[in-house]
Amino acid sequence: MVAYSISSALESKIFDAVVVSTDSQEIADIALHYGAEAPFLRPVEYAGDTSPDIEWVKFTLSSLAARGRQFDCFSILRPTSPFRKSTTIKRAWDQFLADQSVDSLRAVEKCKEHPCKMWVVRGDRMFPLIPFGPKEQPWHSSQYPSLPEVYVQNASLELAWTRVVAETNTISGHVVAPFLTQGDEGLDVNVPIDWLVAEAMLSKGDATLPVVRRPAFTS
Repeated sequence: MVAYSISSALESKIFDAVVVSTDSQEIADIALHYGAEAPFLRPVEYAGDTSPDIEWVKFTLSSLAARGRQFDCFSILRPTSPFRKSTTIKRAWDQFLADQSVDSLRAVEKCKEHPCKMWVVRGDRMFPLIPFGPKEQPWHSSQYPSLPEVYVQNASLELAWTRVVAETNTISGHVVAPFLTQGDEGLDVNVPIDWLVAEAMLSKGDATLPVVRRPAFTS
């Protein structure tokens, strides 16, 4: 999974550095094998299941700056999105540079499970998550095509100006441009069923993985 993201990043040729952030020496060794950098390990307090991205991003940028390496922009390419291609990254980069007024760009896709159909349970009662829409035809009782278009972020990529981290203490800032992923680009692999879907799509030719040009890592 890590190899695919590294390979796409290197193949895109838009980065001055491809750095893997991890608290695992094994993952760091894998990153080095596939051509990325791993100049330091992420502190354990920034590597938990609920650790906000801003923590490790700030740590990474400041650690690189302390080594005399400062960057105008950064991108997050999560390894749970192995189907992101180098062409995906280049398309996003071109879109990002075309609008200098944005703080960041984030990959999104049209949501499959609409939030207007979602509920919040309180005790033995439930209430619409989004309590809007006409009284005569609540959104939770409406057909999907009649609902407002809603997009959900995926793990394909994020791009931002580095200044955003210092100015807003966030990874995205306040002005965010949507990057619409196409086909398999935004497919995330997070749970076992995602893995099965990914394997099925690959076997049917509905998805393709980036080419990894280095031999497989062996410990």
